[in-house]
Amino acid sequence: MKFAKPPISVEAQVELLVSRGMSIPDHARACRYLAHISYYRLRAYWLPLEQNGGKGEHRFRPGTCFDDALALYLFDRKFRLLVIEAIERIEVSFRTQFAHVLAMRYGSHPHLDAVLFFNQEKYQSCLKGLREEISRSNETFIDHYRRRYSDPEMPPIWAACEVMTFGQLSRWFDNLKHRRDRQAIAAIYDLDEKILGSLMHHLTHVRNLAAHHSRLWNRRLTFTMRQPQRLQKLRRDFNSAADRNIHNTLIMLGYLLKVSSPGTSWVNRLRQLLNEYPQANPAVMGFPGNWQTLPFWEAQA
Repeated sequence: MKFAKPPISVEAQVELLVSRGMSIPDHARACRYLAHISYYRLRAYWLPLEQNGGKGEHRFRPGTCFDDALALYLFDRKFRLLVIEAIERIEVSFRTQFAHVLAMRYGSHPHLDAVLFFNQEKYQSCLKGLREEISRSNETFIDHYRRRYSDPEMPPIWAACEVMTFGQLSRWFDNLKHRRDRQAIAAIYDLDEKILGSLMHHLTHVRNLAAHHSRLWNRRLTFTMRQPQRLQKLRRDFNSAADRNIHNTLIMLGYLLKVSSPGTSWVNRLRQLLNEYPQANPAVMGFPGNWQTLPFWEAQA
């Protein structure tokens, strides 16, 4: 089938929504929003408000108003910012531990020692990516190394690690040859190294979604994470029936923040946000029906 839908004006977009049953008392206000938040982006937030979940003629359920969709959009924007904040703190901690453990065991430049890595093709790919990041970096510490030292070709691990992307860092960790090295890093968080590797890969995916302003609140996540089996306290809080939703990710973010940033109010602020926007049904985020009574969330009441 050939695509044949013509573009329509913002005013016509509002009229289309009204014709499908959405209540919009203030057309000028709706036009202002649609002029700066595209119809296509907002559509993801009013789709759950359509009859039959958006399958069919795109008619809205009785009583649906423009502000319902707008509230979901605003919630998701604030929610993404909270998630990015948590991942940023955890990423910085992971970078620090990765560099410190390897430096203390192997010296200043373990990233240039191919023997320490399992898959040599993957190692060469990681090394190439790191060279590219260093070559285009304008960080002061990278420039200082270039001007002062000629050998080795790259800065020490504690500097090189800071210019890796989160995804690159995750791949470097996964490719460490010796389990004892991965486990020494994971032990900081009281996790098994396989759990930590899976989690960092998962958080890279979530961070990329949030950083690119993609919808997060009711998304089915492509990359799941392995759940920590030996942390019984955490396992009580997981919803094993919703491993592709964001709830379990939030549990792990809260747990890791307690290790890397003790005393943070992040979980409490997240709960406050959920209470502020009742339109954002926690069930579609993978929250179990009794989520507010679970130990992880109850402690924040």
